[in-house]
Amino acid sequence: MRAEQVIIAPVLTEKTNSLREGEAKKYVFKVDPRANKVDVISAISEVFKVTVKCCNIINVKAKAKSVASKSGHRRGTGAGKSWKKAIVTIKAGDKIDIFEGA
Repeated sequence: MRAEQVIIAPVLTEKTNSLREGEAKKYVFKVDPRANKVDVISAISEVFKVTVKCCNIINVKAKAKSVASKSGHRRGTGAGKSWKKAIVTIKAGDKIDIFEGA
């Protein structure tokens, strides 16, 4: 799998911003469901030219959704999409520019 296929998108939330600004630089990415830790580490190193210390992978389950009609009679249920999240810790002194706004 190529590096461009492994990394889908960065995850930008308040919690991930606090992880990034902490002492240990941790960045969060949405990754391909077939990717493993080795794939993610090599892709981050290749694309962003940083040294990766460690990588944690989490499978995020789909959230349940319910739908009602205007009158409220017809109800349906479904789910969002499941996805895989990677939390990557990089070496002190390195940074990823797409998160820094540069």
